[in-house]
Amino acid sequence: MSATAGEEEKKSSSGTYECGCHCGYIKFSVTLSPPLPEYQVLQCNCSACTRFGYLLIYPEAANVKWHNDSRSRCATYQFNTKAKDQLFCPKCGASLAIDFRDFRKPHTYGVSARTIYGINLEELKYKKLDGMSLVKPAGDLSGHYWDEEKGEMK
Repeated sequence: MSATAGEEEKKSSSGTYECGCHCGYIKFSVTLSPPLPEYQVLQCNCSACTRFGYLLIYPEAANVKWHNDSRSRCATYQFNTKAKDQLFCPKCGASLAIDFRDFRKPHTYGVSARTIYGINLEELKYKKLDGMSLVKPAGDLSGHYWDEEKGEMK
């Protein structure tokens, strides 16, 4: 196999996608392997994924390129275990990703496939997850918060 053939095979086993929020304030690109047409996008029914509209892909942080310092411009929200940052655009409110920096090794993002420009959600392959039952504490956490002083969920 020539170097050129090897490079072509590598290119076909991954794909790079331009992503961003609704208003354009946050922009980034994601390289996925396998490429999106072959990738199984996670469709979870937990309260966060349901409320934020996440359809998740999981690139390593090294495969996410934030343009124009967009990562530092993201607004963040933490809930439940406070171990992950939910990333949003502070201007338009679009749900962008989950930063698993202290939760998954190597550092990984859960990027919402909805952020990919020109995405056709009907063409994606989905893997369903019953996060409502599996993710501890199980149940709908919308409208609940952790009371730091009492050490309990409210």
